[in-house]
Amino acid sequence: MPVALVGRDAILEDARVLLERTRRGRVSKSMIMVGLRGVGKTVLLNKIEELAKERQFRTLAIEATEGESLAATLAPKLRKLLLALNRMEGVGEKVRKGLIALRNFVGTVKVTCSDFGLELEPMPGVADSGNIEMDLTELFLLTADAAAEKGYGVALLIDEIQLLNDEDLGALIMAMHKVQQRQAPLVLIAAGLPTIPGLAGEAKSYAERLFAYPRVGKLKQDDAHAALREPAAQEGVIFDEDALDYVYTQTQGYPYFLQEWGDHVWEIASNQVITLRDAQMATTEVLQTLDESFFRVRYDRLTEAERRFLRAMAELGGDTCRSGAVASYLQVKPTAITTVRASLISKGMIYSPAYGVLDFSVPMFGDFLKREIPR
Repeated sequence: MPVALVGRDAILEDARVLLERTRRGRVSKSMIMVGLRGVGKTVLLNKIEELAKERQFRTLAIEATEGESLAATLAPKLRKLLLALNRMEGVGEKVRKGLIALRNFVGTVKVTCSDFGLELEPMPGVADSGNIEMDLTELFLLTADAAAEKGYGVALLIDEIQLLNDEDLGALIMAMHKVQQRQAPLVLIAAGLPTIPGLAGEAKSYAERLFAYPRVGKLKQDDAHAALREPAAQEGVIFDEDALDYVYTQTQGYPYFLQEWGDHVWEIASNQVITLRDAQMATTEVLQTLDESFFRVRYDRLTEAERRFLRAMAELGGDTCRSGAVASYLQVKPTAITTVRASLISKGMIYSPAYGVLDFSVPMFGDFLKREIPR
């Protein structure tokens, strides 16, 4: 979490309004934040979870994982939430019904979940049809009722939402559709790559009107300066304007890169004023750190064909190049790269901002590829 969370006031205000409307039982679009790697989507999710807890919400914070079902990821969190509600004073009949629904659900979808430690009477026909869309919808509605019985709303926060498989994404969208129709106090706030609006639209045609998709981008120059200047000022250190301008140019305003530069510049500087020379001296170490961690972890997941495809994109300028140009550069027919292109999109390495156009989903990855594969 950055010391100074700057340039995100509009998104945080939208989240506050969404949470307050949900708490009051007003229909409102859930939110899926979209942006490239390293722009701070996870940081925003963490901050929004804090805002939710301040407003009498119980939170379910999960990270979608490739190859793991939504049910397997969500069930332990739901169990913890419902058991916590059950320990509170009050009637609790809706809470127990929610627990029964969850027990039925995990048994039907065959996922591992710890024992509930309660005597729960059988209730056939509740979230046990085996149809993930129907059962998840019923489970969400009963969980929202259980929380409302105790005076809470429920905030479901999902990071890396683009990694959900087609079936799970479709079920999640349908469940949220029914939640909104019933005006139940459950809201979804998620974050994912720029591919997610298209994936959601393919899963369910009404997803476009069901969610707001605020874009989380790189910081403007004044905000980027503030992200470096304010934490330093708290420690009695000043950044020269030349140093700030240099770091902004090197990072292009991407928050993760700003943090890396700030960290290394701090270690290099020897007095209370961070100079342009300090910032320039940090460059080699920053790039080495990024290459060995941020970029390397993604590069190592690529096949040789995928690396050649991306290296061609880097050579062609990287940003918003066309599939045909990549095929031409590699001296193959466009049909020969279709599978590789689809695989890279699936892995979250590239996305298509417009028809036939490609872009890196990892900022400055093209520059890394030129360092890693000079020829």
